[in-house]
Amino acid sequence: MQNKITFFVLNATGSAIKRITLSRGSLCFSGVFFTVSLIFFAFFIYDYCNLKNTYINTHEFESKISSQLDEIVNQRKQIQNFAGEINKLKSKLVDLAGFEKKIRIIANIEEISDQESFFGIGGSIPEDINAQLPLAKKHNSLIREMHEQVEQLELASTNQKNEFEYLFKHLEDQRNLLSSTPAILPTDGWISSKFGHRKSPFTGLRELHRGLDIATRKGTPIIATADGVVTYTGKKGLMGNLIVIDHGHGMVTRYAHIHKFLKKRGDVVKRGDTIALVGNTGRSTGPHVHYEVHLNGIPVNPERYILN
Repeated sequence: MQNKITFFVLNATGSAIKRITLSRGSLCFSGVFFTVSLIFFAFFIYDYCNLKNTYINTHEFESKISSQLDEIVNQRKQIQNFAGEINKLKSKLVDLAGFEKKIRIIANIEEISDQESFFGIGGSIPEDINAQLPLAKKHNSLIREMHEQVEQLELASTNQKNEFEYLFKHLEDQRNLLSSTPAILPTDGWISSKFGHRKSPFTGLRELHRGLDIATRKGTPIIATADGVVTYTGKKGLMGNLIVIDHGHGMVTRYAHIHKFLKKRGDVVKRGDTIALVGNTGRSTGPHVHYEVHLNGIPVNPERYILN
């Protein structure tokens, strides 16, 4: 068995110019070396490709992390801004509650609730949220505190709404009461006889004069002294032509010695509406209006209700 292998190097004409003799062991070693080198090279190429892909993926991952960190920072800034807005809203609610209390004091209206139920936490106003928490720290506690204060502000706003509704209703009732309270003279003229006991110009006897006599020209307009409903128009004994207005709340006004009615029973009138013309009907010494104010059926001095 031969242990050597001979190779001939040929020239361009096909003639041998060099002979190379290798042993079989060298040839096998060369083949193995070449194969191992090829495998190693293949693994090198594979590792290089993997490393390159890993680098690319890592770079992309770092970019995503950086983008997410920026987004987290922006979100935390927004959370801080929201916390600041909650503090401002709470401050406005407190100011609103203070304004409502001032209105109550001015209008002499009792409160329907106290400060303890305003925020629902024992009467104390929640401390301002710390909106300047470092961005690097977790904002879980800040979010939890914001959530709690939002619930408290919701309760406070509901309570404040109820307070204002009660206040509005009370003021509306007061407005209706004021508009239904006689507050002006029923006609232009001068007061010829006041409310109270006097000597009767007809009998000479002492009697209670139940209203005001306002002397003026015949045909002068007579106006309603408050809002109300006309309940009577017609003749009434010595008072001659009489018109009566019910203002509600137990308040009634009467206008006597009328020349002409301009309103009829059932008409709704406002303060200042012309309801009749001055006359001299019934027992009268001259053109004038006899004006009475009754509270719960009892005549009272009309001058107590005249503001003009």
